[in-house]
Amino acid sequence: MPIREIVLAKPNYSFEKRQRDLEKKRKQEEKQEEKRQRKLAEKASEGDAASADGTAPADANPAPAAS
Repeated sequence: MPIREIVLAKPNYSFEKRQRDLEKKRKQEEKQEEKRQRKLAEKASEGDAASADGTAPADANPAPAAS
């Protein structure tokens, strides 16, 4: 009777690498989204600070004069 060798499964390194790359990409996208949110919050706070000073924000339209 021949002795059979036990063959173990080989690790799939390409799958593991792809999973690592996808995780890196996801984290990078999250960081970019956080940066966008911070910039929007800064712009909004600048607009609030300008209106608190009594000055109108740059994008505000003045009311039309009555004729």
